[in-house]
Formats: sequence, structure tokens, C-alpha cells
Amino acid sequence: MATAIRLARRGSKKHPTYRIVVADSRRARDGRFIETIGFYNPQTEPSVIEVDEAKAKQWLKTGAQPSDTVRKLFNVKGIV
Repeated sequence: MATAIRLARRGSKKHPTYRIVVADSRRARDGRFIETIGFYNPQTEPSVIEVDEAKAKQWLKTGAQPSDTVRKLFNVKGIV
């Protein structure tokens, strides 16, 4: 199973918030996921990024591939 670390959209229309989730790469963006490891709120100034670093590192170690956006967020938090 190919796993991906990506954003799943939450929130209301024109006011998105995102969960950082680990999911099977073949699933839909907002579909079933394996685990939630954090959240991202771009609506605030500055943006809120909360990530469970231990879980993120564990999933990266087991081969989960982060999306481009999640990779940037991890760089901001100093995980990657």
C-alpha cells in the first residue's frame, strides 16, 4: 500500500482549514484516512501549523510520501 501524507480540507465555504492526514494514495482527498497527525489553518495571521512530530517522523521512516504542500509545512516546522 502506497501511503501519502497530505492535506484534507475542512471548514466552511471560502474559509478552509486543513487536517494533515496519512492516507492511502489511491483514496479521495477528503476520503478515508489512516491517521490524523496535525492541522493547518491558513486563515489566521500568522498561519497556524500544528504537527505531531513523532508521528510524522515515524510515517516518513516507514515510507509515506508527503505532498509538496505538506513538505513545505514540514520545512517550516523543522521536521524534514
